[in-house]
Amino acid sequence: MVENSLSRVIQRLIEQDPSIEDALERGYANFSGIARTLKPKAEGLLGKKVTMEGLITAVKRAKAEYVPKQDFQKIIAESIINLRTDVAKMSLEKTRKNLEKARLASADYPEAFFQVLEGTTTLTLITDQRIIEEVQAVFKDEEKLEEKQNLAAITVQSPHGIVGTPGCIVAFYNPIARSQINIEETVSCFTETAIVLRMEDAARAFSILTDLISNARKTVAKK
Repeated sequence: MVENSLSRVIQRLIEQDPSIEDALERGYANFSGIARTLKPKAEGLLGKKVTMEGLITAVKRAKAEYVPKQDFQKIIAESIINLRTDVAKMSLEKTRKNLEKARLASADYPEAFFQVLEGTTTLTLITDQRIIEEVQAVFKDEEKLEEKQNLAAITVQSPHGIVGTPGCIVAFYNPIARSQINIEETVSCFTETAIVLRMEDAARAFSILTDLISNARKTVAKK
């Protein structure tokens, strides 16, 4: 019974970590490494110490039982990515006046890439770099918290199923993060996900996501 309880705990922990699921699915998972990573959480949930041998066995059993969700893979496979270079961002204090100015500025450039991210206390505007000076002029210097240029935006357009399928957006973020690429900003709007990064990281991140989608298409084609 103890062994079965450990197996269930490990199975649940793996299902809660998309990066481990991805490693198991692709066949490059290090069972010992996963066992060491999950050991503190497993012991906390079980309320007792567990051996590395037992943990490794539970991880191997989880791999044998793990079957990637077809809907998840299909959504990744049917996604399309686009790269937009020369993007800038500006963060501001969130006030009613600044929010109104941001919305009016967005309406002034309907043809431009223009995103307004509204937080609890701040606003972040992500725009084409070619119009950033005009947008900056709308706001007072003392209201500006941060400004960055020479950024790029990768836009992922996914099928409608992404709205109700958990884990899909994280699947795009994880391989970028594992490659030590910083995501400057991100915004998700219905079936579209925009990921903003430094220009020098854009080509590598685009290649990573292209490989992700390509591998998902191969997986779906085999089933």
